[in-house]
Amino acid sequence: MRSLPWIGVLSGLLGVACAPSGPDGEAGNAAPPYEGIRVETNLMVEMRDGVRLATDVYRAGRDGIPVEEPFPVLLHRTPYNKASDRLSEQAAWFASHGYVVVVQDMRGLYFSEGVFSKYHEFDAPDGFDTIGWIAGLEYALPEVGMWGTSYGAHTQADAAKLNPPALKTLVLTMGGLSDAWTHKVRNHGAFELGQQLGWAHSQLAAVTDFPSVRERLERESPADWFPLTPFRKGENPLSAAPNFEDYYLRMQNHGDYDAYFRGIGRNWMEHYDGTADIPMLHVGGWYDTYAPGTIQSFVELSERKEAPMMLVMGPWTHGGNTRSVAGDIEFGADAAIPEFHREFHLLWFDHHLKGEGSGTPFAAADGAVTLFVMGGGDGHRDENGRLFHGGSWRSASGWPLPEAETTPFHLRAGGALTRESPGADEGKSGYTFDPGRPVPTIGGAFSGALKRGGFDQRERLFRSLSGGSENGFFGSEVEGRRTADREDVLVFETEPLAGDLEVIGPVRARLWISSSAPDTDFTAKLVDVYPASDDYPDGFDLNITDGVLRTRYRASREEPAFMTPGEVYEIEIELFPTANVFAAGHRIRLEISSSNYPRFDVNPNTGEPLGRHTRMVPAENRVHHDAGHPSKLLLPVMGGNRTP
Repeated sequence: MRSLPWIGVLSGLLGVACAPSGPDGEAGNAAPPYEGIRVETNLMVEMRDGVRLATDVYRAGRDGIPVEEPFPVLLHRTPYNKASDRLSEQAAWFASHGYVVVVQDMRGLYFSEGVFSKYHEFDAPDGFDTIGWIAGLEYALPEVGMWGTSYGAHTQADAAKLNPPALKTLVLTMGGLSDAWTHKVRNHGAFELGQQLGWAHSQLAAVTDFPSVRERLERESPADWFPLTPFRKGENPLSAAPNFEDYYLRMQNHGDYDAYFRGIGRNWMEHYDGTADIPMLHVGGWYDTYAPGTIQSFVELSERKEAPMMLVMGPWTHGGNTRSVAGDIEFGADAAIPEFHREFHLLWFDHHLKGEGSGTPFAAADGAVTLFVMGGGDGHRDENGRLFHGGSWRSASGWPLPEAETTPFHLRAGGALTRESPGADEGKSGYTFDPGRPVPTIGGAFSGALKRGGFDQRERLFRSLSGGSENGFFGSEVEGRRTADREDVLVFETEPLAGDLEVIGPVRARLWISSSAPDTDFTAKLVDVYPASDDYPDGFDLNITDGVLRTRYRASREEPAFMTPGEVYEIEIELFPTANVFAAGHRIRLEISSSNYPRFDVNPNTGEPLGRHTRMVPAENRVHHDAGHPSKLLLPVMGGNRTP
């Protein structure tokens, strides 16, 4: 596997020269060809329904005066304040390199008119109408590219679904919302509580016009709200803002995949066919909440469109492209792209909007996929107190990688995880899932208020959401206790590996289960178990990826069905995709339980309507692993190292 520092990644992706970045952030210390000048502030652009959206325009200039030459356009639509210092600086920088840059507050936020609702049906037409307005500007070429992270990527996908003529290219970073039922609003039926509640708290604090509401929000954190969930109409902290309360309760209470989740603001998958056929760069992270959706959109659009699609997956948390760390894990300097928000984007836009750069985007790349394979480090504790997991970049022709073979690891009696199938008498393993004592979320791939990324899977008593690295994990009960030592967690693990095992691709747990409850959850977590060392005398249990399934949706997300208590069912849990080298001497572990809180809401085990339950009861949950019920972990193992 070859190492590709970020400069190599960029030049390899785009087929163009990429000079090292200077201390001022400019490539090779060269001065930009123009000044970046903001020429319009809060220009009110009218949408088709008469609502006007506040829009700022930046132009290339000299001596404080815009140049007359028309330029291609970069558009960013945001719910996070178009006038923020970071966005303003980025917009001016792009303008100084020969672009008209348009930044816009979304409907109902900051200076824009209208009423905000998350993942709104108006987001797509608002994007279309804004691009149409841009195409009529006399100083702009009708060549529009869009960029943005998270919601800034959703707005790109939304606009592209309607195929506006002037839209020519996208750089979608950690967003796009391919399917809000499968991840982000719900996750295979479970509600993404930590993300949605944390986002509502932070956004309402930023946009509310009521001083008393802002004062309360600044005094409280989302953690203060977790015990109050599920919310009831008019009886929760969001009641002060009915538009926020309405969208949140709709998400909390809406479980079935129906017209709501197929709606254009919450779903790209149903709209891939009508999406603009334009070059797109899809950027994601293994510890990002959008990892599966980023890959899905790349794969599906690659199959449907003629324009080039490219995928970059790093070891990053949400928005962490410029960092080489994720949680308590260090991957090495090559993992970061320091100039991600500037040169990285500029190279793509210069090629696709100006025709600059040598050859096609694929000229110097081995394939359309560039990904960071985590692992291979020596596991020492670095100067910042993080475990050095290491890793390196590689490229591929597509996804899944053709060299990866789906390889079963069978769950066995006594907690073993082996390539050999179970015997006829290996029975089952069980635990009591008490929804009043859920397993705490200890890192993972999500966004919002919780600590995300890779961590040693041990409880740390929670202090506050503002306590930095010392704040612990909400819901922890016993300081330092491994999740593997909880009585409500089943553990299956291999013997120490004889050699390195490289895993790249989709990860699934196919389980035979039963329960005393008509509806419950099953969770699966893949862990890279480091052996004891001088720096970590008790070893280090590193979470790699995880997943969840609400069993009422085990057969269909459109038509939920309850279980018969005691009956055995086959289910499949889709963990997030990943790329990791399990090093020689490590163990591969699968942890099975029924909660991951507060990342996901807790299933009350009663079968009552979602978000409106009146009681909670313990469930006796079982995983069967005999010859007739061969539960297994399915790993995409790379060729040449399939023997654990």
